[in-house]
Amino acid sequence: MRLFYSRWEDSLFQQLRQMHDLMQIFNHILLQVNGDVKTALKIMNQLKKMGYLPKETDLDEFRRQLEGNKIIATDKSGVNLTRKGERALRQDSFDRVFKQLKSSSAGNHAIDKEGGISEEALPERRSYNFGDNLRNIDFTNSLFNTIARTGSLSLDMTEDDLEVYETEQVTNCATVMLIDISHSMILYGEDRITPAKQVALAFTEMILTRFRKDELDIVLFGDFAQRVQIKDLPYIGVGPYHTNTKAGLQMARQILLKKRSANKQIFMITDGKPSMITRGDGSYYRNPFGLDPIVVNRTLDEAIICRKKRIPITTFMIADDPYLRRFVQTLTELNRGRAYFASPSNLGEYVFWDFLKHRRKAA
Repeated sequence: MRLFYSRWEDSLFQQLRQMHDLMQIFNHILLQVNGDVKTALKIMNQLKKMGYLPKETDLDEFRRQLEGNKIIATDKSGVNLTRKGERALRQDSFDRVFKQLKSSSAGNHAIDKEGGISEEALPERRSYNFGDNLRNIDFTNSLFNTIARTGSLSLDMTEDDLEVYETEQVTNCATVMLIDISHSMILYGEDRITPAKQVALAFTEMILTRFRKDELDIVLFGDFAQRVQIKDLPYIGVGPYHTNTKAGLQMARQILLKKRSANKQIFMITDGKPSMITRGDGSYYRNPFGLDPIVVNRTLDEAIICRKKRIPITTFMIADDPYLRRFVQTLTELNRGRAYFASPSNLGEYVFWDFLKHRRKAA
């Protein structure tokens, strides 16, 4: 699936000045043009002609390297990202977003439900205490302690020689990430969809590599809600859509109720007011002007249903409109969820910080 709808933003030049690696620039442009490799390479050539890339930059060699490393490939449909290229894009997004997170403290927070708890080993070690899980013993360091104590290789190990890895308890969690793809995500001179996609890619990479027992689904919402695969993330874009927040929340809830995980949650990234609902008979009711009570009330109804099903909604609002703030605050209060008012530049920090803080607890 490919959804193309993009516009050129002058702010891209400011971001490019902060990027020195060609691969970083290529990946950023890829997100801007919804994964269209041919267009991304064309834009890089234009940037070189305009002086935004050094004159000595050999973009032909860069393309050959991309092909040689199997990041891109050419077939009958043209030049496209490979599966390896999609993974590299997720990893690059993770590295850039997580770098922001390192400067903040995620902290620890007790998790409400106890179901599905497992232990995850940490790099730190400590002395063994009676009752510690034997699977967490660091046998290499324990052996060194024995040799240091006895001065021989007799392997006369005692309990005092043992070291174990520190652990933390981790609950399995099912998350649906809702991404607003309505037209307002690129309006008013600010590109909000590219940061949202980057955060979604980074978040996906974290789940796939660090929290492999977790479940993650992606749902887009504009005029209607649609579930997409992880592999589709680089190619999504906004469209000439209204904002059917109710449909997005409803689909997310339906997905989560089929999950066995004890903990379920919705992460919603949006910048716009709800302007549309789908009626019970399948017809649409739209009002792009203001916060229509019919649209608002039906959307808030969904927040209440999610609360009754014990599905908290965490809203990341990337807009600064007092009317929208009041709506999000009301939705959050009714759902007993959480809300953050972020900007495109720090959205990733908020998403990662919230996930890590509210998901994990110290052992």
